[in-house]
Amino acid sequence: MSDVDDRNHFIRDIVRADLASGRVTQVVTRFPPEPNGYLHLGHAKSITLNFGLAQETGGRCNLRFDDTNPEKEDVEYIEAIERDVRWMGYAWSEGPFFASDYFDRLYDWARHLVEAGHAYVDDQDAETIRETRGTLTEPGRESPWRNRPVAENLDLFARMKAGEFPDGARVLRARIDMASGNMNLRDPILYRIRHVRHPRTGDRWCIYPTYDYAHGQSDAIEGITHSLCTLEFADHRPLYDWLVERVPTRARPRQYEFARLAITHAVLSKRRLIELVREGHVAGWDDPRMPTLAGQRRRGVPPAALRDFCRRVGVARADSRVEAGLLDHCIREYLNRHAPRRMVVLDPLKMVITTYPEGRSETFETVNNPEDPQAGTRPVTFEREIWIERGDFMEDPPKKFFRLSPGREVRLRSAYLVTCEEVIRDEGGEVVEVRCSHDPESRGGDAPDGRRVKGTLHWVAASTAIGLEVRLYDHLFAAAVPGSEGDVFDDLSPDSLQILSGAKAEPALADTKDGETVQFERQGYFCRDPDSRPGALVFNRTVGLRDSWAQAQRKTGTTGTAGRKAES
Repeated sequence: MSDVDDRNHFIRDIVRADLASGRVTQVVTRFPPEPNGYLHLGHAKSITLNFGLAQETGGRCNLRFDDTNPEKEDVEYIEAIERDVRWMGYAWSEGPFFASDYFDRLYDWARHLVEAGHAYVDDQDAETIRETRGTLTEPGRESPWRNRPVAENLDLFARMKAGEFPDGARVLRARIDMASGNMNLRDPILYRIRHVRHPRTGDRWCIYPTYDYAHGQSDAIEGITHSLCTLEFADHRPLYDWLVERVPTRARPRQYEFARLAITHAVLSKRRLIELVREGHVAGWDDPRMPTLAGQRRRGVPPAALRDFCRRVGVARADSRVEAGLLDHCIREYLNRHAPRRMVVLDPLKMVITTYPEGRSETFETVNNPEDPQAGTRPVTFEREIWIERGDFMEDPPKKFFRLSPGREVRLRSAYLVTCEEVIRDEGGEVVEVRCSHDPESRGGDAPDGRRVKGTLHWVAASTAIGLEVRLYDHLFAAAVPGSEGDVFDDLSPDSLQILSGAKAEPALADTKDGETVQFERQGYFCRDPDSRPGALVFNRTVGLRDSWAQAQRKTGTTGTAGRKAES
């Protein structure tokens, strides 16, 4: 299935028009992250867009690291980004590439700009350059060094490269227009001095190109045909074009901007994500509450569901905020068809079936996934003492409570019909045990006389049950738009993690692999966490069973993309 939605995708229309007109014969895109943090959901949209377009049109997509700021970059981030792109289901045919691969050529092209009178060395410090840049209503002031002779500029630029000057002493600036209405064209900085060791080039360089300079020229070097950026780069496009037109290359990549992804109850600012990790608000970059791809993977989100989410969001020209419920809907829709079922009791209450013989046990076959006939069945052991969910019993239930209560009959999944006969309390008055009778003719859970039994409970045999820790993750931020009414960290939810240590599960759950997601029947979808050890299982909640987002769509009649099926 294509990763490009036929709706709400103006860039796809541009690409197809370029192919039809012959402007390009092969589509070449790139995914260009800076290796200064982990990828997040916004990057998932860009990955799906860039790799998806190339995949659909028979082109190629490069993975390129824009590693021009060595002070913030790390090999850890490079490895994490590669891992995340592969997890998303994509591969690059060559590379990966790095902007640092092109440092020699970028330097030569910068010299070419100087020789042509398009760039000069400025001795002003960063603060002065900011002050003289002007405002949106006032033009900037030209640097006193703007009209330096070409030979002097070339000499100073070479000495900058040779390490003769300290950090911040000089910069190389493009010579464009200090009165331009576009602030990005007011003689932007192309190179700055940084005596910092680079993760890949070591100490070879002490001058580094800015992102604005390196990005477009790297696109040209790689033959990128469609440079896809988010909307905040729209004002940078004139500079992108200005530079590409003035360096010695025949390549003419074109930049197009699309709306970045914003999602409720989350922040996608890399700076904020770094703060969350460094200040200990989360357990790390892969905390399941984080919107990072590493966090989503540990949460148990299938990459196919995430790709489907990105398609449904679409590629628009205006920013908007997507409900987190849509992502949960895509996850739930995929897992409903693919995840095996297991019975797990999160808050155990003992049930004793007094009419069932002591010492006896039997095996029932129960389906692994009713949505997947190929998933088969598994055996579950039934016996006199079992665990049920405490919330499935009430002594004085309301009218529409159809689960267990005194005198009421319910169905035990795949086993028998049972009726509550007695309630046992401890000294404090808390219910610690319910005693029931069973209908021996109802083996398999069906009434022999066809009588209606509304309630069906999941359960686990007491003697074979295995213990596990269950981590109930919820939104990290309680507010739909964190920080909209104050500091963003004031909106952190105190209920974003609840840990249950006394859950009971059927033995088959122990066969689940790290990272595998299963449905706890009637509870939700849960993923085995890498913290699991033999005899000490840990599961993270991926998403609950209730789809409030889809219910709201049906109620309002806003179907949108909600009815589309997730990728299989």
